[in-house]
Amino acid sequence: MNIHESGEDYLESILMLKQRLGQVRSIDIVNDLGYTKPSISIAMKRLRENGFIEMDGEGFISLTEAGRTIAEKVYSRHRLLTGFLVSLGVSEETAAADACKVEHDLSDETFEHIKAYMQAQQPK
Repeated sequence: MNIHESGEDYLESILMLKQRLGQVRSIDIVNDLGYTKPSISIAMKRLRENGFIEMDGEGFISLTEAGRTIAEKVYSRHRLLTGFLVSLGVSEETAAADACKVEHDLSDETFEHIKAYMQAQQPK
C-alpha cells in the first residue's frame, strides 16, 4: 500500500516520540510537528483506517507492523542523510531540515550509494 509523504512524516514522528516518551498521544504529535489538533486527528484516523497505527481506549497510539516498517525506513534515511550533510560541513540544524525534505524523494539507488559511502568513511 502506498502512503503519502505526510503520512510517512506522521509515522516517523510517532516512532521518534515513542522512543523519547515511551507512550504517544495525538497531542504529542501536535507538539512535535506543530500542526493543529484537527489536522492530526484527521491524519491519525486515516493512518488507523489504512492499518498503519492502532489507538487504545486511552488514546495511546502504537504503530502496526506495516506502520513500523515505514517509520523505521524513513527515520533511518533521515539519520543517515543528516549525518552525510553534517560530514560535508552543513550545520546540524540545517542538515536535519534538509534531510527531512529529501528523505522521501531520494531514489533507493542514490540512498544506497550514500549509505555505502558513509560506511566506507567510518574508521575501522
